[in-house]
Amino acid sequence: MQRKLIALAIAGLASSAVVAQTNVTTYGVADLGYVYSRGGGGPGLVANKFSGIANGITAGNRLGFKGEEALGNGLKAVFTLEYGLNLDTNEGIGTGGLNARQQYVGLAGRFGTIALGRQYGPGFNAAANNDALDATDMGVQSSLSVYAGNSITPNSPSRFNNAISYTSNPMAGFTVSAIYGFGENNLGGLGNARTTDNGKFGLGLNYANGPLNLDAVFHSRQNVVEAFPTPAGTGKDINEWYLGGSWDFKVVKAYASYQALKNHNSGSVSGAFGNVAGGGAIAAKNHIWTAGLTAPIGPGTLGVSYGRLKLDNSNFGQPDGKTWGWGTMYTYPLSKRTALYAAYTYFDNDRNSIAVQTQVAADGSGIGVAGETNHTFGTGIRHSF
Repeated sequence: MQRKLIALAIAGLASSAVVAQTNVTTYGVADLGYVYSRGGGGPGLVANKFSGIANGITAGNRLGFKGEEALGNGLKAVFTLEYGLNLDTNEGIGTGGLNARQQYVGLAGRFGTIALGRQYGPGFNAAANNDALDATDMGVQSSLSVYAGNSITPNSPSRFNNAISYTSNPMAGFTVSAIYGFGENNLGGLGNARTTDNGKFGLGLNYANGPLNLDAVFHSRQNVVEAFPTPAGTGKDINEWYLGGSWDFKVVKAYASYQALKNHNSGSVSGAFGNVAGGGAIAAKNHIWTAGLTAPIGPGTLGVSYGRLKLDNSNFGQPDGKTWGWGTMYTYPLSKRTALYAAYTYFDNDRNSIAVQTQVAADGSGIGVAGETNHTFGTGIRHSF
């Protein structure tokens, strides 16, 4: 009997030791609100309107699991499994299937972190760091960049599939990151495909020290090939770079960013939303700059942002296009995890630009029109856990 008790005690101690080395956290965001949006429909057409409940107005709804296991000598295994949810339409885990925001496994230690899987490119975090509207779907930079087809954006195009990444540990305020996503696409057996076709590469440098944050990012979509009309092996790169920063003056916090895209393909490469000149294709070049401020107002925070997009449509044989927009948002915390918010954005698209609109309106399409203006009001509640 004593032997059995001793054996059970040893087993219990061993189990406790394993549990002590393993840490798993469940986390998520639940964000829903009411949105009203209106925009010009074009010459001779009635205005486009949307009124309803919108999903993830200020933060993408998600359910995630992350954890680590100590392996000894400062080495640990890490993982993250994070999935998007549409709370307003009952889509997500168990209904519409998994919609992975990120899912990876890796090793972390004194050398930094190496991870494999679907992950954020450096442009995702940089865009989020330097936006007065918190890189929300009501944000100006967020909408301008995603509708223009940029991958340096706080949206899904900045997530890399089939990726291997490296992130250094902070050193005197500096953090270096690099990522490569393999294309893994033989284009249905078409000949002359290269192993780098449709691959993605990213480099990022962040400096965060006291009130100052600075980000420099480079993204490249390599040998961009589509099944039609581009033959395998003939695609060219789409390169992007970004500089952004913020400075906290205590009374106010200032933000600014500038980014550019160069599409080396002479033909039509899809990826932009609603480009009238190119039928949803990415322009030869684009430039986006933004500036903004945040300030504490009562217990909450008020943010204001302005941005401009310029398109070089020479690969479509069309004149250059321009879009500008501004937005504001007030967030009122009810607790550390729960907040109320209200936001407003306005966009003005010229006739050679793209159909930029606030992303949460009408599920991202149907309000914005080239050559017309549109505006959106949204208010709701966000809870993080």
